[in-house]
Amino acid sequence: MNKRFALVAVGAALALGLSACGGGGAGSPAAGETSGGTAAPADVTVGVAMPTQTSQRWIDDGNNVKAGLEKLGYKVDLQYANDDIPTQASQLTTMINNGDKVLIIASIDGTALSSQLADAAAAGIKVISYDRLIRGSANVDFYVSFDNFKVGVQQGTSLLTGLGVLNADGSENASAAGPFNVELFAGSLDDNNAKFFYDGAMSVLKPYIDKGTIKIPSGQTDINQIATQQWKTDVAQRRMETLLTSSDANITLNGVLAPADIISRGVITALTNAGYGSGGKAFPIVTGQDADIDNVKLINDGKQYSTIFKDTRKLADEAIKVTGDYLSGKEPEANNTKDYDNGNKVVPSYLLESTVVTKDNVKSVLVDSGYYTQAQVDKGQK
Repeated sequence: MNKRFALVAVGAALALGLSACGGGGAGSPAAGETSGGTAAPADVTVGVAMPTQTSQRWIDDGNNVKAGLEKLGYKVDLQYANDDIPTQASQLTTMINNGDKVLIIASIDGTALSSQLADAAAAGIKVISYDRLIRGSANVDFYVSFDNFKVGVQQGTSLLTGLGVLNADGSENASAAGPFNVELFAGSLDDNNAKFFYDGAMSVLKPYIDKGTIKIPSGQTDINQIATQQWKTDVAQRRMETLLTSSDANITLNGVLAPADIISRGVITALTNAGYGSGGKAFPIVTGQDADIDNVKLINDGKQYSTIFKDTRKLADEAIKVTGDYLSGKEPEANNTKDYDNGNKVVPSYLLESTVVTKDNVKSVLVDSGYYTQAQVDKGQK
């Protein structure tokens, strides 16, 4: 149990003891209190709304948040919306009507929940935006995530390192023989993180594109051209197939910037079907994000170069801590209060660090930390 999580447990235990004795100090709400009254943790339900079960990371996120909150004595209503916006909106409405005291929301569309958030605010329910920033509403109380611009920088840098443009220490490799043919993919435009990933990656790649070290055969570099709706694998695969039969038909592709493992899988399927990885045709350098277990195997198999590991255990711990703070009448600690403007307000945020994973450090980062077992890594499944 890490130090931050342990502090939440202590705080919850103290709040429970105070509520059993008839209440806390003057003006100090006990655990479970939001708009008035005191409730023991066992009488408090926290709503957790996750976007999908098509990616292992969201399954892990939901399970980790639920387990951590339940250890503190809270009831948890965990719902997955299967990438359907009306379903997620309906789930949140039900949580509000059922009297859930805090909502932890990883949104499908960060702009589609304004009416639900207004209802939550009217009911005194705190809203924690989880990993994906909810936009266009003043009724978002806190944001927990990773430094998403830095994630994009890490992706762009790992692509350049894989191509040999940069050395492992980040210095330029003067002997790198360009130009390198690279295609770019971005995430879903309804997810605020997609632009952070794109901006971070392009901050690294654009200078090399401008001077011709990197060539984009399709000419598609604008985020609106390269976006992948709802981060869907099949959408990424179809676009990659289109590129391979048009702009990339008569060239050797050297790299693909893919912002997430769920997109990388579609890209890799298309590349494999086009003959890359066989007959002496080397696989391009393909990036990713989330360290999905099947993609970790793709990295070990030489089909994907890198992924960005965002430890969802730490993200869940932070969401749990923020929840405990709100239910104890405290203001959560933020380490960023300027960068995450949702179009209506700057949302106080707590940002975590991420790690680049390649074949060289799969074991030290993912296995030795207990995130996966070696057997899971070898099989490519949990």
